[in-house]
Amino acid sequence: MLKIVKTSLIVATMGLGFTGVAQADINDDLANICTIVQADDKGELRKKIRLVESDYRLKLRDYYSGISCGGNSLIRTAISSNAVETGTLLVKKMPKSDLSAPEADGKTLQAWVNETDNQGSPIADVLSKRL
Repeated sequence: MLKIVKTSLIVATMGLGFTGVAQADINDDLANICTIVQADDKGELRKKIRLVESDYRLKLRDYYSGISCGGNSLIRTAISSNAVETGTLLVKKMPKSDLSAPEADGKTLQAWVNETDNQGSPIADVLSKRL
């Protein structure tokens, strides 16, 4: 009986030692997502989205609004950078309801596109077809 108690105490102590291991923070994993979008690296963006989904069980719509690239959202950044591949991927991955919702500045993506004269952008075309 005493042997079982000692063994369980040792196992419990070892288990507590491993809980102190630092877990990667989602902010660290998403740190360079703006650079990936601006560089129009669709493959790397896919990897980043999959990594966050598998590690944190978050979909793009869950963290999209929390990311700001110089004051713009990811899709606005893609349109401004003429990053057609990544911008198209982002538009297709986002739910239609989120695409038509106002962003941090109170403007919808479509209104922002019209204000900034980006109607000719291929991303704006994909966006208007989704809405």
